[in-house]
Amino acid sequence: MSDDLKLLRVKIFDELSKIVDPEINATITDLELIDEVDIDGSNVKVDLHLTSPFCPAVFGFKICQDVHDNLLTVEGVDDVKVNVSNHFMAEQINNQVNNSPKPAPKA
Repeated sequence: MSDDLKLLRVKIFDELSKIVDPEINATITDLELIDEVDIDGSNVKVDLHLTSPFCPAVFGFKICQDVHDNLLTVEGVDDVKVNVSNHFMAEQINNQVNNSPKPAPKA
C-alpha cells in the first residue's frame, strides 16, 4: 500500500470517527458499525450496518448522510458511495444518500 493511500485511509477513518449515532450518542467507529472501506483512486465506498435492523429510519438516514457528506470534505476524495445493509429501509437509505448532491464546501 502506498504512503499516499495509507494517509488517505487515515484521513477517512479520522473523519468517520467524528460521526455520532444520535440515538446512542457514541461514534460509529466506537460502535464498530463500519464493515469495510474500499478506496479506488479518489472514489470511496463505505459498507456499514446500523445498530439494529429496526433502528429508527431517521437515525439511519442521518448516519449515512453524515458518512457521505463528511468523507467528501476529505482532500483526495471526489466520490463517496454508502452501502448500509441489514436494515429494513436499507434500499431507500442507500438510494437517497448516494443520489444526494455534494455538500457545499466549508467556509
